[in-house]
Amino acid sequence: MADRIPRNKDNDNSETMASQRRDFIQQQTGSTARHLGHYSIDAESTQGNIEHFTGVAQVPLGLAGPLRVNGEHAQGDFYVPMATTEGTLVASYNRGMRLLRDAGGITVSVVDDAMQRAPVFVFKDARQARDFGVWVEQNIAAIREVAESTTSSGKLLRIDQYAAACLRYLRFNFSTGDAAGQNMVGRATFAACEWIMQQYQGIERYMLSGSMDTDKKHSQLNTLHSRGKRVIAEAVIPDHLLREQMGVSAELLFRSRQISNTGSFMAGAMNNGSHSANGITALFIATGQDVANVAESSAAVVYVTLTPEGDYYYSITLPSLIVATHGGGTGLPTQQECLQMLGCSGSGKVNKLAEIIGATVLCGELSLGAAVIAGDWVTSHEQYGRNR
Repeated sequence: MADRIPRNKDNDNSETMASQRRDFIQQQTGSTARHLGHYSIDAESTQGNIEHFTGVAQVPLGLAGPLRVNGEHAQGDFYVPMATTEGTLVASYNRGMRLLRDAGGITVSVVDDAMQRAPVFVFKDARQARDFGVWVEQNIAAIREVAESTTSSGKLLRIDQYAAACLRYLRFNFSTGDAAGQNMVGRATFAACEWIMQQYQGIERYMLSGSMDTDKKHSQLNTLHSRGKRVIAEAVIPDHLLREQMGVSAELLFRSRQISNTGSFMAGAMNNGSHSANGITALFIATGQDVANVAESSAAVVYVTLTPEGDYYYSITLPSLIVATHGGGTGLPTQQECLQMLGCSGSGKVNKLAEIIGATVLCGELSLGAAVIAGDWVTSHEQYGRNR
């Protein structure tokens, strides 16, 4: 029988236990943990973030910018920390930031904000499920009171309903303040469901999630109705700047976008952009976000057109950007430093962070799109992206 990983049920997130686990893995596998054990954070500060704390996985971090944002919450120039192991990525985003700064900056708007939990209630037949849906609508105020009693910052915005067979799916939509909110809305929805079970007769059973919240996976429902922040970044780039800095014209970019849209349609892609996941992931790691949320957050809708003057209007909509400036990994020391760089540490800063991420993504999309057309894509990776 294999030996069990060392654990202390009373104080497991300690340097003593981390050291024991590093020794243990060396004994078990013969590998060293010299770099895993080299860090400056307090082991106890990882409580609530990780189990069996053993060390840290260090990811290189680079700066891109300045990024000029014309947002409602983020205004001015920002130097953006990006944690990645992909060579060329920071340089590409930096190039896009320079171009869009010279073009006057990026306008960013947060146009919707909701986090969901979607329980499903099971009945004997469809008519009973339909009648239950009517009751939910009539009792929304009482359900809201119960749900919101579990949280100081979460607010129940609405409950969407979906019917199938003898099932009634309820998609609870909450605002969550500075937190991403998945745990918050799970707790609130659970309280509401337990209250519903006490109040309404005829429910055979319920599941707290019927998978219509699509947690940690993208869906068309999120593209249409949003999950997290719905962020739109847009800019008008003069044709002469595109020619001078990117070596492509606005007209050529526009025509190429039509070709890309066709390819995305044929592939059945949920994203007609280039690589929104790259910038989002790099910023998520740097600022302590739940990186698995990239599965939802990287969904994107790109829309472009030519202005009457022949310049390039370029926009990207992120319908499901899930970010936080409070809770989760945002309180860890290096992640706090990155949030402080962006002026996004503390309460009331989550929309500012969302705007900065949206603007960053637009820069990366434009830079890569131009590089593919101009023929710089492969040569840039040859120069910056290979470990020789």
